[in-house]
Amino acid sequence: MFDGMEGIFVMSLLGILLVIALLFFAGFLAGSESALNSISRVWVEDLGDRKPKLAQRLSKILAQPARYTNVMLLVRKACELSATVFVAQAILTRDGNLAVRMALVILVMVVLSYVVVGVGPRTLGKQHALKWAPSATFVAIFLARTLGPLTRILIAIGNALTPGRGFKQGPFTSEAELRDLVDQASESGLVEESEREMIHSVFDLGETLVRELMVPRTDMVYIEGNKTLRQGLSLALRSGFTRIPVIDENLDNVIGIAYVKDLARRVHEKREAENSENVVEIVRSATFIPETKTAAELLKEMQRDQIHMAVVIDEYGGTAGLITIEDIIEEIVGEIADEYDNEDAEAEWLDENTVRVSARLHIEDFEELASAKIAEEEREDVDSLGGLIAKVLGRVPIPGSSITIGGWKFTAERPVGRRHRIGTVLAVRITEDSAHESHL
Repeated sequence: MFDGMEGIFVMSLLGILLVIALLFFAGFLAGSESALNSISRVWVEDLGDRKPKLAQRLSKILAQPARYTNVMLLVRKACELSATVFVAQAILTRDGNLAVRMALVILVMVVLSYVVVGVGPRTLGKQHALKWAPSATFVAIFLARTLGPLTRILIAIGNALTPGRGFKQGPFTSEAELRDLVDQASESGLVEESEREMIHSVFDLGETLVRELMVPRTDMVYIEGNKTLRQGLSLALRSGFTRIPVIDENLDNVIGIAYVKDLARRVHEKREAENSENVVEIVRSATFIPETKTAAELLKEMQRDQIHMAVVIDEYGGTAGLITIEDIIEEIVGEIADEYDNEDAEAEWLDENTVRVSARLHIEDFEELASAKIAEEEREDVDSLGGLIAKVLGRVPIPGSSITIGGWKFTAERPVGRRHRIGTVLAVRITEDSAHESHL
């Protein structure tokens, strides 16, 4: 009986030592992963002169991080699960309530995994990344050489069982982990909040579709191809745009892009051309892209092909809108404004019959402000004064565009923002005197 008890004790002691060894090795792998993710290429370059061999190993790992991270994750999970099995075997073979013993197994392993594998090693790995690096690189490279094929097989099996497109290198070195690192750096003050938002925006760019950033067709400023060069220059000067889509019969038939510099050059070279030649004669070819393309892909194409503007088409081949490289950049850095884009007051009375208001002012607010009344059928489907002008005109208003409705004449004034949307509207009450002056 003594021998039997001694055998159980010895096996329990060996089991405890084995569990400790497995958890510590799993913790070492977790710390190694944390340390390697904390080391930048700049550090490796600085390390090249002092420790060339270590720098060489680090460069090798940074060149293919997924290959080494995946295998370390595999071994770490194997160690944790093995330790769990040994602890479960030791506790569940004892006498007592089974539910209590199972709960004890879960509790013990959660605490050990969280502290020994999770928090402790990862914190040390981040704090002492360069000290951890020599052993981490050695183990990572060794495991990748010996277990790399097994990891690739398991990833392939996982991708085959997972709906949708899988990841050739596995999903473990994920964007989410890098986002988390950026958030932690921001919380610790190493990265400004604005910089954190920009980095997150760069990641989001790969998931953002062009249709989410484009100027919709209802907001497009365009010109018919049969308009004269003078009319083209006038529209460009009034709208503030240097590139304007040129259409043929309708907006779904974009035949090119008119550049202000081309119009001005032609008029400068041949003065009479401003009235004798049409815009269609000097248009440049337009680039057409589907609305389902991602913003990141489009940005690369625009940089590669030196394209500034593209026409967005929908699934039926019609014009859905247009997008410029600035639209994509604004998605990263935020709204780009200039020195003229000051916020305007909601209303500024110039005299008793004339008031300058924001184009965003709600129609009902204007009615209350000016004791005006605009018919319900005229304001249907629009809320703001800017929207009302666009609806009546049937196209995007530019400075100088005006409508007369409800006893008031509304004139669009200066554009604001990079998209040159109308910022203010000059509203003039039509009186007998103003009506007489207009007839004169």
